[in-house]
Amino acid sequence: MKIRDYTKIAMTAAVYCVLCLTPGLNAIAFGQLQIRFAEALTVLPVIYRNGIFGVTLGCFMSNLIGAMTGINPTGMIDSVIGTAATFLAAVCTYYFRDRRVKGIPVLSMAMPVIFNFVFIGAELAFLFMPDNFLTGFLINGTYVAVGELIAVTIGWLIVRRLAETELFK
Repeated sequence: MKIRDYTKIAMTAAVYCVLCLTPGLNAIAFGQLQIRFAEALTVLPVIYRNGIFGVTLGCFMSNLIGAMTGINPTGMIDSVIGTAATFLAAVCTYYFRDRRVKGIPVLSMAMPVIFNFVFIGAELAFLFMPDNFLTGFLINGTYVAVGELIAVTIGWLIVRRLAETELFK
């Protein structure tokens, strides 16, 4: 990789952090009911392979800072589980980028929704509903998946425009 690649990775991570930690947005980026607009960036690997690393780093930093400042109610566990979900989703988003339905990378866009449903749904159920894990998993996973679906839809609209620029070539 070149310095330019590291710079793009750092910029992606910084944008992710800003979208998670900015007052107002941070209120809906963490917790059981969440729409993490930063997750729109998980669609970036459709056009830019190193977006995987930028999104993963941004997620880790946001979850860690959120835990240290008290705005992330799940604490440090989210730095591991949430980051793993984002990383795996971004990798799969990249690998399925060429499978499209009418020009839309539906399978790529589904990866963040699926991984966050499973990983974050299980994390939230374990932390907040341990006595009724299955119900907690289904409820929390669904809440997170709906928020994720909103984020990746916005992400696709943004990434589609970014693909027309020289920024990620």
